Amino acid sequence: MLKTAILAAQKAGDYLLKNFGKVKKIIKKGDRNLATEIDLTAEKIIVDILKKKFPTHQILSEETEKDLIEKEEFLWIIDPLDGTHNYIHKIEIFGVSIALSYKDEIILGVIYLPFTKELYWAQKNKGSFLNRKRIKVSQVKILKKASVSFDSAIRIDKDRILKVLGRISESVFNIRMFGSSARVLSYLASGKLDIAIEFSDYAWDCAAGKILIEEAGGKFTYLDGSKWSLGKRGYLASNKYLHSQVLKLVNSP
Repeated sequence: MLKTAILAAQKAGDYLLKNFGKVKKIIKKGDRNLATEIDLTAEKIIVDILKKKFPTHQILSEETEKDLIEKEEFLWIIDPLDGTHNYIHKIEIFGVSIALSYKDEIILGVIYLPFTKELYWAQKNKGSFLNRKRIKVSQVKILKKASVSFDSAIRIDKDRILKVLGRISESVFNIRMFGSSARVLSYLASGKLDIAIEFSDYAWDCAAGKILIEEAGGKFTYLDGSKWSLGKRGYLASNKYLHSQVLKLVNSP
């Protein structure tokens, strides 16, 4: 399964790289939520590979499928182009994200960043890796020294999110906004970031990153600290040492 996921991610990533700067059609999916014809072709590349190898497995994708499948099924969760807005604007921060869930538990994840040829992958109880080298989360334990990714769409709950952002900014070393959960979560898993906060991501945005972080020694929950699962939006991810401290900041009145 891992080999197939890696193959699919790399094939789609190579296609994205080949067509970078060549977007011809932008598809509006709602308020400031966009896709392109390149997203759809990248998705087809991934789906065709997965379906050929695992014809009975179900697929949940950002571009075509919004209904979650019954938990007893093997479920592939894919984002063929994570960072579409960056891609449209010729910003080289985007990636391919593929995860596999069984009975509502993520058991495998792959993130491929085409521009830097970074291949991140993890399997349940087998660790996290970047291009065959094992990775670990950071060892930062003091909030004032922490680097935080805060990519949330502030407009979805402006009053609350701005309050949280203000508290976080006063408590940490710095805040970054990348526009791609694939980049953010792989960076956190490899120790380049210490915390990631997201109010609006769906499962396809973060499922692969979840297992990467957990297998690298980090922690991944909902914003209220409860266990993450497929059906809700948002997450709080950290190197585990800072998790309880950030939870207090996020959930303070």
